Amino acid sequence: MKTALIIGYVWPEPASSAAGSRMLQLIAALQSGGYRVVFGSPADWSPHAVALADYGVEAAKLQLNSSTFNDYIAGLQPDLVMFDRFMMEEQFGWRVEETCPNALRVLDMEDVHSLRHARHQALKEGVEPGLKHIHSELAIREVAAVLRCDLALVISEFELHWLQQQFQIPAAQLIYLPFMLLASQWQRPLTALSQRQHFVCIGNFRHEPNWDAVRWLREALWPAIRQQLPTAELHVFGAYPPKKATSLQNEQLGFYVPGWADDALEVVDSARVMLAPLRFGAGLKGKLLDAAITATPAVTTPVGAEGMYGSAMGNQRDLGILVADSATVFVDAAVQLYQNDSLWDTCSAAAVRLAPDRFAFADHAPRWLARLSELAGNLENHRLSGFYGAMLRHHTLKSTRYMSQWIEAKNRLS
Repeated sequence: MKTALIIGYVWPEPASSAAGSRMLQLIAALQSGGYRVVFGSPADWSPHAVALADYGVEAAKLQLNSSTFNDYIAGLQPDLVMFDRFMMEEQFGWRVEETCPNALRVLDMEDVHSLRHARHQALKEGVEPGLKHIHSELAIREVAAVLRCDLALVISEFELHWLQQQFQIPAAQLIYLPFMLLASQWQRPLTALSQRQHFVCIGNFRHEPNWDAVRWLREALWPAIRQQLPTAELHVFGAYPPKKATSLQNEQLGFYVPGWADDALEVVDSARVMLAPLRFGAGLKGKLLDAAITATPAVTTPVGAEGMYGSAMGNQRDLGILVADSATVFVDAAVQLYQNDSLWDTCSAAAVRLAPDRFAFADHAPRWLARLSELAGNLENHRLSGFYGAMLRHHTLKSTRYMSQWIEAKNRLS
């Protein structure tokens, strides 16, 4: 049996974020391809993390800047090592190459962190993202990690093309791999409009785009919506709510911040409309997939819709969403979708097609496994064709390696 080691930035928390759910999807895909999966992380264990043993996955606590990892992986001898976010490749990539040079090295980007960061910085400045935002130190680190790996998983079609156009990353080192849902996850009873009430917003508060969206809702969007819908309420759910978020609750304004949701699909399913006013970000939006699964129409922004519905947006009503490019349009769309039953019915009926049409496990998992098999059978030639990756690995082995060894030596003496 082949062995896959996943090195996680954090332990998977599917109830807290879309990233946690996606990690379980990746694990399931590898297992369907005959891999024994081991998940290791240097992060502290979280009470919200899943019990990996329940998924047939072995857990391993890893140490940063420690040669104990070399000893561990030498004994494990994985056929594939997947780094969860580029920071884990920076920390452990050179050790994997040194100890298990024939193991496939895969980077799960989650989203393009440097794109999200560039958009955030531009938003703060009130301008469109330019090269000074895009060509940041974060981008240099992230793209370098992509080039050092044999394959990078890109969750959005938009980002796949953007990486190739913006940084000239070879197509052979990238694969589009979005959310992957089993049919049982989208086949559920649908709740009628008559049984729903109010608006919902949901997202992990530790994710900066979500927190920005909540603040924008509270300060500008929701007061304008509430003025036209004086009996409507907005319920803001999300993992890890800080005091600054819960203190935004205002019952007179109909603005509630309950925080953690025991079941995200349940709270979305009970709402008439989802609001996702994301002003910056990257990747795919799990909240909009939850809305689609529960046939809940949503109002979002171009950033929110990006990559979710394909390159041809077409008629938004046929996608189950309304997309707004300004605060005024967002407010008008939210009110219209809330009041117009015919529009709501059209969007709700369209939303449920999203998961089977674009995010089916049966479509994407076999394609990824086939690519891994192809790479494993032609690994030497694949690496020889990637000169820039070889160059970056050479310098990383010289710089990152000695810095890590210096930290390890320093820790040993302290």
